[in-house]
Amino acid sequence: MDDTLKREILSHAGNRWSLGVVHALGVAGTLRHAELARRLDGVTQRMLTRTLRQLERDGLIARQDYGEVPPRVDYRLTALGQGLLVGMLPLWRWVIDNAADFRDARQRYDEKTS
Repeated sequence: MDDTLKREILSHAGNRWSLGVVHALGVAGTLRHAELARRLDGVTQRMLTRTLRQLERDGLIARQDYGEVPPRVDYRLTALGQGLLVGMLPLWRWVIDNAADFRDARQRYDEKTS
């Protein structure tokens, strides 16, 4: 795998909104755009659409357009997306388990540098 592709995948797959989408779909299964937006506090419609397109392009989610009016589009994790979710769980657990230590370190740093 070339370095550029690795950097691109890690860059967007590890961002706030991508991880939120992967987590939401992993927990809830198939969701529509509006349902995802409600689960991702603070995401704009434009950012969600952009994130969904990138995740679909990389094969992490699948998009089902029913061709109806009004539009009905569902999103779900692919096997590749499920693999990302499973791979990220240990890192999320580690962050949660060490949150107090991170807060303490930041406070010490801020006190020292202010």
